Amino acid sequence: MARSLAPSRSTLADMTPDPLLAGALAAIARDVDTMFDAMLPSEGKLAEAMRYATIGGGKRLRPLLLTATAAMHGVDRSNALRAAIAIEAVHAYSLVHDDLPCMDDDAMRHGKPSTHKAFGEAVAVLAGDALQCFAFEVLSDPATSGDPFVRAELVQVLACASGASGMVGGQMLDIEGEGQAFDLAAITRMQQLKTGALLSAAVEMGAVLGKVPAEGRTHLKGYARDIGLAFQIADDLLDHAGDEAKAGKALRKDADAGKQTFVGLLGEERAREQARMLTQQAIAHLGSYGQEADLLRALARYIVERDH
Repeated sequence: MARSLAPSRSTLADMTPDPLLAGALAAIARDVDTMFDAMLPSEGKLAEAMRYATIGGGKRLRPLLLTATAAMHGVDRSNALRAAIAIEAVHAYSLVHDDLPCMDDDAMRHGKPSTHKAFGEAVAVLAGDALQCFAFEVLSDPATSGDPFVRAELVQVLACASGASGMVGGQMLDIEGEGQAFDLAAITRMQQLKTGALLSAAVEMGAVLGKVPAEGRTHLKGYARDIGLAFQIADDLLDHAGDEAKAGKALRKDADAGKQTFVGLLGEERAREQARMLTQQAIAHLGSYGQEADLLRALARYIVERDH
């Protein structure tokens, strides 16, 4: 891949967005917001906080990964979108909780005050809890899939990716790692759980909806694993040298907090090289697909080229 990770602002201004990806990102943002607006509760402060945390923000990468994978396997978009808002609800709840003073203590998220700043800490905790429950309510609903075995596997995949063996476990390793010297294997393991688990779940859930058997998902899991690590390296680089206005949140906090990052261990240039290599590996995993996988290929490139 010729372009470097997190290019300068002048380079970004000259970059031509991939038309396929640009259209898909716009469509998924619109569809996710529409479904959250229609399906989330609408009365009371708790509902208001849930809607605040989910509608009108974020890159929607997980929903796009899920719907793109599902589309490759002939899944109706309306069913894929229901699974997509479930995983995005889990992602949103994790951000609400991560922003709390007892965790990362972030005052801004997606360019606006964090949920606990807007509604108070108690309401933010409850909104996060409710979003997690909402996700599994959606997945277990026959409207998501008429096949009970598909619904059960969707629940299992998302639950495993979200809990102690996935995202929450990775966050715990991140907390325990503050001020400690992790090697590359330890940082990789932490980020595979903290960030990579939900990204991988998005791809696998799309395959589950398409009734791809477990033994037929190896290449998709390899793609998801590589883009998950590339995504985190890109995040580390953006935290190291990104633009806070574009990010919509405070940057350069990881180093100040003594957190372990790929940039801190490898240095900026080696981290960029690693992200590029992972992107190339991810795309190679899709070699058995034709044009139907072009959106996943474009997403892999976008993950390391993005500027926020």
